[in-house]
Amino acid sequence: MRIVTAKEFQDWLSQGEVLEKDSHGAKVIRLSDGKLLKIFRSRRLPLLARLSPEAARFDDRAKRLQAIGIQTPTICETCWIDRSKLVSACLYEPLAGQPLDRLFRDSRAQFDLLLPQLAAYIYHLHRRGIYFRSLHLGNILRTPDNDFGLIDFLDIRFKNRPLGHMLIRRNFQHLRNYLQRRKVENFPWEELMAAYKTASKASR
Repeated sequence: MRIVTAKEFQDWLSQGEVLEKDSHGAKVIRLSDGKLLKIFRSRRLPLLARLSPEAARFDDRAKRLQAIGIQTPTICETCWIDRSKLVSACLYEPLAGQPLDRLFRDSRAQFDLLLPQLAAYIYHLHRRGIYFRSLHLGNILRTPDNDFGLIDFLDIRFKNRPLGHMLIRRNFQHLRNYLQRRKVENFPWEELMAAYKTASKASR
């Protein structure tokens, strides 16, 4: 991974649009050419972070997901923003689509119609052994080809077999916790669970 110069990073900041930030600074920047720069500030042990930086892990997960037919952003480059402070970054082409949290907020009727397909998609992930701790409406996109895609998937784990009941329950609990934190009201939870059960029966 190359090390980005201070001038190049400052140019990205001054010419781009900061889409997400926290107390440490920018997290996601839209550059002038439309690409996105996602910045990772590691909290792992320094040796582990240098051997396997977050940006490289994000790139690896994107490739593994794409290899099994799951749509993700296309990674163009991984780099170090500040290696001494364990700050790495991915430059990527954004995945076209609408986040499901926006669809739920702006077009509830359309979202409800998608529930069976969404449940089947989640079931497909689980059958492929994909445990996505950050499974929530902001990290799933409705793509222009009427499918779904994933973003912000650094914490995905790949199991060698379909997820068991315990991990499935835990995964849905992450989604439920997200809805509670965001104070999302009137989410069709029972309908989603029923559609997931229907998808699991249909695959047998």
